Amino acid sequence: MTERLLRLREVQQRIPYSRSSIYLKISLGEFPRPVKMGKRAVAWREADVEKWMAERLEARQ
Repeated sequence: MTERLLRLREVQQRIPYSRSSIYLKISLGEFPRPVKMGKRAVAWREADVEKWMAERLEARQ
């Protein structure tokens, strides 16, 4: 099974946060850390983002 990686633009399409808000939440430990893809490229594991979204929905109920 291959793990899908999401670039920032794809993450932003799934969650209602700007780039700066995402990185702020990462620094506060409130959002999954990205995986380094290269010198200046990062991506997020799709499973981590999906889990984070499920936890937010569960907390709201």
